[in-house]
Amino acid sequence: MTKNPSASRKKMPFSMIDVTLRDAHQCLWSTRMTTAQMYPALNQIDQSGYAYINILGGAVFDVMVRFLREDPWKRMAFLSRELSTPTDALTRGQSIYTFELFPDDVVDLNISLLAESGVKVLTVYDALNDNRNIHSSVASGKKNSMLINAMLTYALSPVHDDAYFVSRTKELVDLQVDFISVKDPTGLLTPERGATLFPALVAAAKGIPLKLHSHCQSGLAPLVYEEAIKAGFQFGYVATNCLANGASLPSVMEVLASAERLGRAPTMNRTALQEVDDYFDWICTRDDLPRGERQSFDPALYEHQIPGGMISNLRAQLATLGIAHREHEILEETAQVRKDLGYPILVSPFAQYIVTQAVLNVMQGERYKTIPDEVKLYLRGHYGKLAGTPSALVMERAGVDYNPNERPGNLIEPALKRLRKQWGKSLSREQLCLHAFYPPNLALGLQDGALTALKQGKELHAFSELIKFLSQRNDFSRVKTRLGAVELTFSL
Repeated sequence: MTKNPSASRKKMPFSMIDVTLRDAHQCLWSTRMTTAQMYPALNQIDQSGYAYINILGGAVFDVMVRFLREDPWKRMAFLSRELSTPTDALTRGQSIYTFELFPDDVVDLNISLLAESGVKVLTVYDALNDNRNIHSSVASGKKNSMLINAMLTYALSPVHDDAYFVSRTKELVDLQVDFISVKDPTGLLTPERGATLFPALVAAAKGIPLKLHSHCQSGLAPLVYEEAIKAGFQFGYVATNCLANGASLPSVMEVLASAERLGRAPTMNRTALQEVDDYFDWICTRDDLPRGERQSFDPALYEHQIPGGMISNLRAQLATLGIAHREHEILEETAQVRKDLGYPILVSPFAQYIVTQAVLNVMQGERYKTIPDEVKLYLRGHYGKLAGTPSALVMERAGVDYNPNERPGNLIEPALKRLRKQWGKSLSREQLCLHAFYPPNLALGLQDGALTALKQGKELHAFSELIKFLSQRNDFSRVKTRLGAVELTFSL
């Protein structure tokens, strides 16, 4: 009797991948979680029973350098050393962490440094689903003995049908990756679409384990995860409860409950999971940071398709410009611009490019009177193959020809030899890589966040935390607290 691999997968535990240290705070805290904030929760996260722990993505690396001024390499090494659960790092293929494309030698150096930092899983995707843009990453990851998790970025359009995603999956099978993930950055998947798409992907993957990474912006992600479990997906990305939902990902407890109902529950340490959530719930209170909240269904999301974090940034920018009242027009124009550009997926950098173009169209009262250089590069095929065909109007006004025949990475000159000559032989490889990404004012002077974390300590002490919290508040004059037989009164 021939065994059915799909049926066998449907009986295996649906394992969890934690995103609390990466995507959760990226979505809810503008990527501002520090190493010191992470440190007291690491032991409990490690004991929770996750298959992998995602610790790095493009925005995390970039925000650490630009705003937190923490050395990302030191954080990766610190977390990978502290956690016995294998760690996972995400890069954007040829664009790595920022918006521009980088040469293959920089891609290789970055991945080598991640591997040396202790990262075990390299997660990689291309924002256009042009898998030529992940070839060099896959090769480098394999060379460094990393597991390769390649992502398909989900979008909704006439060209992004099931057959499109099946074709992209077959390309990843040919690359011999270790995992294939469905990345749904805006939470556009519905249970109905999952019911047709997921079984098709499982069949196309030919035994390669599939993962689901879907955000909760539409409020449907927990139901979509149930469809993935039914279809035979083997992994799901989740967050601790207080940092789940909203623009973040589903709660580990909710997905675990679904896996239990469907007979595919993994072994998880509920006590540790609760301790992790209690800790981050306190950090939200202490540091006045937002928690995730369940979203109500918004049909407009399926038109403009802008991720939640970007929507909040857009609203702030429109208010600064004094045009907040034109938000509805701009969101409608965003949908039109996306159609005119051949349905690019609204992830970085294309989400920013499309919204910028929409704002220009609305403010100038004419479509494509001004077209940013980045949009022209996109239309030329500089970033890779387009999923759909741009409109004749936008191509005429951009004045460019589309040529997708060459892999983008082949057109970029190697950079490391030049950078080494510029900065000297004594420069560390980590610092050399930073100089490839950033100007000197950003690449130099980064602090070791691990040292701050170690100085703070792994355990939070209730009394000192209370004093710290009270010292930050100005909405009371007198506080009384009791611990056992000890009663303390504070007057401010």
